[in-house]
Amino acid sequence: MTSLRERFRALHESGTFLLPNPWDVGSGRLLESLGFVALATTSSGLAASLGKLDQQVTRDELVAHVAALTAAVGVPVNVDAERLFSATTDGIIESIDLLAEAGASGISIEDYDPAEDCIETVAAGAERVAAAAEACARHGIVLTARAENHLYGRADLDDTITRLLAYREAGADVLYAPGLRERDDIARLVDAVKVPVNVLAVGGGPSVPELAELGVRRVSTGGALAWAAYGAARDAARELLDAGTTTFRARSLTGEEAEAAFGA
Repeated sequence: MTSLRERFRALHESGTFLLPNPWDVGSGRLLESLGFVALATTSSGLAASLGKLDQQVTRDELVAHVAALTAAVGVPVNVDAERLFSATTDGIIESIDLLAEAGASGISIEDYDPAEDCIETVAAGAERVAAAAEACARHGIVLTARAENHLYGRADLDDTITRLLAYREAGADVLYAPGLRERDDIARLVDAVKVPVNVLAVGGGPSVPELAELGVRRVSTGGALAWAAYGAARDAARELLDAGTTTFRARSLTGEEAEAAFGA
């Protein structure tokens, strides 16, 4: 476990790496077989795999998912832990201890409170990050602090940067503002925070090579791969239902690809 966590931390020292988000064990094994050096869970993708909407997964369900995924792959796994399932610092620490035991190499914490449908204050967010940072440090886990403004209609980059700077000072190792897509905004954020930055790959945003030029340390996909897979399944099912044909089989994994991903 220690070696995986050390490998994950080392990935943040220089360059740019991809952190795709599998939604179950099979997709994790597939992504590992393609050569990705680390993976991350996705709250929305995991929820969909359980027949739920995002932010409806329980802590027990996430811990079980992380344990199954880390047991199945040989690369570090970062965990999208939402708010760490608690409004208290003791609860945050307990969640981190459970995820550490399940095999997490990284954990993220966000500042959106779905119970109140609001972004919490900077002070409250920093207090929660500080508690998470202390717990993660005990386990050698990389902590990512997220500012959720841009996912919830608050396109205030000044506030986002203020938040992330506060979270950095509270002990976060990596900073993340999902939803940013403009090159100049991303460049400004990277320049301002002076620590590793995660960027969510989005349609119309900079490509991975362009993000690397801006100094972005890692690029994740969120639920995009899960939704693409579900979309492909929908299209295949509609073809079967409406036309009675199976041309979709031409886009399936080959036997060799399946063996590489799922073989012993």
